[in-house]
Amino acid sequence: MYYKSDSIIFNLKKTIMFKKIRSYLPVSLAFLLLVILFGCNSKSQKAEALLEPKSGSNVKGKITFTKEGNTMKVLADIEGLTPGLHGFHIHEKGDCSAPDGTSAGGHFNPKSMKHAGPDSPERHEGDLGNIKADESGKAHLDITDSILTFDGESSILGKSVIVHENADDLTTQPTGNAGGRVACGIITIVN
Repeated sequence: MYYKSDSIIFNLKKTIMFKKIRSYLPVSLAFLLLVILFGCNSKSQKAEALLEPKSGSNVKGKITFTKEGNTMKVLADIEGLTPGLHGFHIHEKGDCSAPDGTSAGGHFNPKSMKHAGPDSPERHEGDLGNIKADESGKAHLDITDSILTFDGESSILGKSVIVHENADDLTTQPTGNAGGRVACGIITIVN
């Protein structure tokens, strides 16, 4: 048996439920949008450079760049160096074909800043300072940088990493007086 009051109650329940769903809809859509925008980017982007010897050296190694939010983690493991400090930079061209590494061009500097150390707020994007080799010629670096990026005109992708013969003094313009290039590797994306 069907009563008119049942229809009224059913419609009233349906209306109340619909209003509740509508009240949560904007919040649900906003949450979904955040998941889409940030969830897809939460996966770390990675690139690496495999160093090959230059200028008659035996230097080789691997540098990994991992984008984490607004920063870039740089991990480097290099061997075959002379003990001490060596200039460590990103250069403007992804070309390591020259025997002395000069095909990589100058420091990567799309914003035309002065050469400086990695902690300076105004520096070349490619200024990563020095890497220190121990007595066995091995060097390890683990830094986080807020300037390096994989995006736009400042993207380091397709550029080269150069390890220099000497220490970067962090002040001499435009290169830090770091001497010859003993290793070169092109930065490529890693899937």
